[in-house]
Amino acid sequence: MKLYYLPGACSLSPHIVAREAGLPLSLEKVDAKSKRTESGRDFLTINPKGYVPALELDDGEVLTEGPAIVQYLADLAPASGLAPAAGTLARVRLQEWLSYITSELHKSYSPLFAPHTPAEVREERQAYLERRYGLIEDVLARQPFLLGERFTVADAYLFVVTNWSKAVGLDLSAFPALLDFQKRVAARPAVREAMAAEGLLKAAAA
Repeated sequence: MKLYYLPGACSLSPHIVAREAGLPLSLEKVDAKSKRTESGRDFLTINPKGYVPALELDDGEVLTEGPAIVQYLADLAPASGLAPAAGTLARVRLQEWLSYITSELHKSYSPLFAPHTPAEVREERQAYLERRYGLIEDVLARQPFLLGERFTVADAYLFVVTNWSKAVGLDLSAFPALLDFQKRVAARPAVREAMAAEGLLKAAAA
């Protein structure tokens, strides 16, 4: 399998999941502006949507959309416990969290990265994110991960998205349980390996 990625973007989530699951994965970086991959391919011929992540399977099929990809990867390695079994209420709870993160957090960060976003829009999005993080703070104050005691693909996604707060100047100091969660996930060996592979750490042991 090959993951098309942008360092530190939402594609870091399936990258982490693959490493957590022990799945072999090759990486190919995408240039967001030119829409070319590092091998020179036109990324739009791989994913017409034009954004990462895209997961190219061994048979040539391509999967897009992070929440779908991480569930697919978790199901390839069920013993990893990265996703509850399909058809269970716990699996629906996982999908509930993935939907919340993608719609309420992920997309709310987008205008904060755009240089020409008006100040009033920026302030509104930051306030919106703070309200949405309030619910997550309440959950993480009671348990180490979103679904309880076990790390799942939802935690990988939350970690990656929340890591963007530093880049956009979003102050999360009012959410100590969330910040503890970020540190806890950042310390996981698979997470460090993925971040190092994307050039986000000097080395996996740094």
